[in-house]
Amino acid sequence: MDQVQKGHPIIPCSNTSAASSGTNTASHLKPHHSSPSAMATAPSTSTAAREEWEGGVCVLTYEPLDVDAIMRSVRDDSAGATAVFVGTTRNSFKGKVVTRLEYQAYSKLAIQTITKIIRNAHDSVSQSAHHSAHHTVPCFICCAVHHRLGTVPVGEPSIVIAVSSSHRKEAFVACEQILEDVKEKAQIWKREYYEGEREEEAKWKANSC
Repeated sequence: MDQVQKGHPIIPCSNTSAASSGTNTASHLKPHHSSPSAMATAPSTSTAAREEWEGGVCVLTYEPLDVDAIMRSVRDDSAGATAVFVGTTRNSFKGKVVTRLEYQAYSKLAIQTITKIIRNAHDSVSQSAHHSAHHTVPCFICCAVHHRLGTVPVGEPSIVIAVSSSHRKEAFVACEQILEDVKEKAQIWKREYYEGEREEEAKWKANSC
């Protein structure tokens, strides 16, 4: 992975300076929902990337995910709740012993997709809260989505989603909505390695599987 861009520092969401890491597009790559399990090799544009704006950040990185740092990055004095989801590599799947997972992404599209997912969650949760109660501060304050690429050993996080909100309900709802949409829509693929199987038998498949 000599050509892979290394991870980015974690910057609080209150920092409004936007930055992103672009990638080359490849027309032969299919969208996430188009049977990525049929791919014989990993997507060729899988690189570290970042997109940041006021109130949100999404990161693709080959570095281990620092859950505490990500959670701290969404803290705000106006927040009464912070919801955090941590997805980790488990040691078994359908009776097989999992030794590790590997993630690759069509990074340019994945960053765009996750950005849109966060913004949509912000809008939908804010609108829902607006109809149910009057808030003196925005109910959805900040969100960070970090997804690890490359090899993720058993027990280590592959995705961390942190949402700060004025109330716990909105934080929980947004966190779950973002997770489901990322798994369904983001152009990220995974490959599972099992104990006792040859590495060449591992197949790429949708991250939602």
